Amino acid sequence: MNSLIVKRLINKPLDIANIPSIFDIEEIKYHSISDVNWREYPYKPNVNFRIAHDGTTIYLNYQVDESDIQAVCDKDGGEVWNDSCVEFFLSFDGKMYYNIESNCIGKILIATGTDRNDRISLSQELIRKVQRYSSLGCLPVKNLTGKWELSLLIPIDIFYLSHINNLDGIHAKGNFYKCGDKLKVPHFLSWNPINSEVPNFHLSNFFGKLEFEKKL
Repeated sequence: MNSLIVKRLINKPLDIANIPSIFDIEEIKYHSISDVNWREYPYKPNVNFRIAHDGTTIYLNYQVDESDIQAVCDKDGGEVWNDSCVEFFLSFDGKMYYNIESNCIGKILIATGTDRNDRISLSQELIRKVQRYSSLGCLPVKNLTGKWELSLLIPIDIFYLSHINNLDGIHAKGNFYKCGDKLKVPHFLSWNPINSEVPNFHLSNFFGKLEFEKKL
């Protein structure tokens, strides 16, 4: 099982576009989303992420290099997983988890529940609280290739059912994914390995360990 320490930032980014530079200054490490869990889908784009927090907000930055970049979904709550998509699943109690999915232009889907079929979608009001920045902008794209970058600022308000007041010292579980169900070459990558017969990211028993660093 993979594990990582979610470092606590000393300096808060003044703008979401500054997250990578702040991460560089504070030496936030890259982690790879590179596990190919299903032989039928061997394509492996180059995908890395960095994650940190400040007690009340999670800062997440993805760096992706792939052969087919597409974003058809142009609204929050849509089928972002069909596009060039990155995902972060997080559980605080080992049972209920949140799936935060975003396509390459920052359109987001967030839901919570205990498994794939037991999902409650978050309200648009809550989803709008997640700030996002994409190097590709916010309009649909198609037939591109190369690199793109996405940053997210996720406030703890999103985790309202878990009654989290502060992230300091919390031990959680989660996984990070890269997919593109309807791209020219569909693929399904994970940070922590998944053992299932068919692609399925909604398997919390294969989440890795996340430890949120305490304030010094």
